[in-house]
Amino acid sequence: MKSEAVARSIQVEHSQRSIAVNDSIFYLAAKRTLDILGSLLGLICLSWLFIIVAILIKLEDPKGPVIFKQLRVGKNGKQFYMYKFRSMVTNAEEMLESLLHLNETTGAMFKMKEDPRVTRIGKFIRKTSIDELPQLWNVLKGDMSLVGPRPPLPREVAHYTEYDKQRLLVMPGCTGLWQVSGRNDVGFREMVELDLQYIRNRSLLYDVKIILQTIKIMFKPNGAY
Repeated sequence: MKSEAVARSIQVEHSQRSIAVNDSIFYLAAKRTLDILGSLLGLICLSWLFIIVAILIKLEDPKGPVIFKQLRVGKNGKQFYMYKFRSMVTNAEEMLESLLHLNETTGAMFKMKEDPRVTRIGKFIRKTSIDELPQLWNVLKGDMSLVGPRPPLPREVAHYTEYDKQRLLVMPGCTGLWQVSGRNDVGFREMVELDLQYIRNRSLLYDVKIILQTIKIMFKPNGAY
């Protein structure tokens, strides 16, 4: 299985409870500059796509909002609202409890390939990751970075071990090592290890490499769900 291959490829000492984080002034300044320029460029150049997606969402479900905001946990446990194009029915959160037993991944995450809450336009924008584009606003605001661990839900963090909480040591990102390593096939434990691998080795060049890999993946026929 792909997730097993990913797990075998990551050499991590599980007994370790603190990791070295690259917080050099040069790197953080360069990373923030990349975030501001990248998010601004994305918001401007993709404004036409935002309009089209908004129209399609409204045509399918006129009563629901275009943008879905959800409370997430960021760096050092700070909570913020993350924005996405709405890809599910308006009562998706209420339906979740009845679907938890069908979870197709492990640990403190929920993933379901044939999720009945996903709308028709939602399936397309999730497969192409277009639903994630409003997070460019989160990046511009400084809640998120272009690259970093995905921001978890508060209910997920409630089940974190001290080891898992290390993924909250840095700014969360729109994309990251997990997303470019087969996120549909990677379980929670493998995701944590990939995030910690990124945190240990992060650099401006590493960030740019992950961004380019993400763009490439977005145009693959088999995207996220």
